[in-house]
Amino acid sequence: MKKICFVTGSRAEYGLLSELIRIVDNANNYKYQLIVTGSHLLKKYGLTEKQIKLDGFKINKKINIIEGDKDDSSAIIKSTAAALKKVSLELNKLNPDLVIVLGDRYEILATSIAANFLRIPICHFHGGEITEGLIDEAIRHSVTKMSSLHFVANEIYRKRVIQLGENPRKVFNVGGMGIDTILKTKLLSKSNLEKKLAIQFKPKIILITYHPVTLEKNTSKTQFKNIIKALKFYSETSFIFTLPNADMDGNIIIKLIKEVVKKNDNYFYFKSLGQQKYYSLLRYSSIILGNSSSGIIEAPFFKKPTVNIGERQKGRLKADTIIDCKPKVIDIKRAIDLAFNKKFTNKCKTSKSLYGNGGSSIKSFNIIKKEINKIKIKKTFYDINYKL
Repeated sequence: MKKICFVTGSRAEYGLLSELIRIVDNANNYKYQLIVTGSHLLKKYGLTEKQIKLDGFKINKKINIIEGDKDDSSAIIKSTAAALKKVSLELNKLNPDLVIVLGDRYEILATSIAANFLRIPICHFHGGEITEGLIDEAIRHSVTKMSSLHFVANEIYRKRVIQLGENPRKVFNVGGMGIDTILKTKLLSKSNLEKKLAIQFKPKIILITYHPVTLEKNTSKTQFKNIIKALKFYSETSFIFTLPNADMDGNIIIKLIKEVVKKNDNYFYFKSLGQQKYYSLLRYSSIILGNSSSGIIEAPFFKKPTVNIGERQKGRLKADTIIDCKPKVIDIKRAIDLAFNKKFTNKCKTSKSLYGNGGSSIKSFNIIKKEINKIKIKKTFYDINYKL
């Protein structure tokens, strides 16, 4: 019996991994283990551990690493240290054959360090990507160097992981995991979605998710205020906010969201929508706005325009449904106007996803089955022949 341990610290990465967890659960001679930490355990972010339980998954251990309500760099450092200590203790008890992590958050960095010290092989999803505006950029590549198996979302990302010195035979392009989740989700009709959200939609819907740009200092308040100012130019529109991640300066954005929602009856916010409501809302939205990776990876699958604001996603591969703009009022407004333009929306309808068309989870599991008995913790740095 092979034991595969998944570690999740946020709603986003759990949503991407959930189909793979289910596949492992249904497989003979395999057993999943699940460690839940980070924002999953906080009421402020919707207590998303509940969704994990509703999905039918058993949680082996809940690990609280966030204390208090501060979100400055000192608080994040403390949370990372707590994750390293507590996750290492649990991994030592569970003694899995493989640890699976996805992405680039500080909980994932701590998990990867712990697994390395315990000599447990790591399988990393969504490596090789670039987000130049984030601390996550360095974390993602660090996790790559600690991992033995790599599953990436695009061939360019595969080449980048190899460029980091990883053996090409251990780097697999399986496509974006989010596409799998969309295909496995039974989407709601527009009327049922309105009932579940208690919203009567206006003719237009803008779905907004904006996270702090963690390599910039003290920009969250100004940038988010500029978004709110730009939105005021649009009538007959429902504005729906989802809350940011548990990152530095996230509290500033949450406060501004609550203030604007309180003052306007066509503005709404949700701590966490869950997969079904979120993807259904993507389906019916006119525009996806903000700086979330979902606007880059999942929104194009629905042929929806994305207004991508600022530096957070700089460097990530983008479909031609995505409009990049600076975080200034006039630039945001121009981008929204273009996204509403009929010529542009028609162009979106013929756009192709850069992150595959599904099947990532089963592809990944089939590879894991072949590789799990051959994984070596001791790696050789793979050199690329190049000319200066």
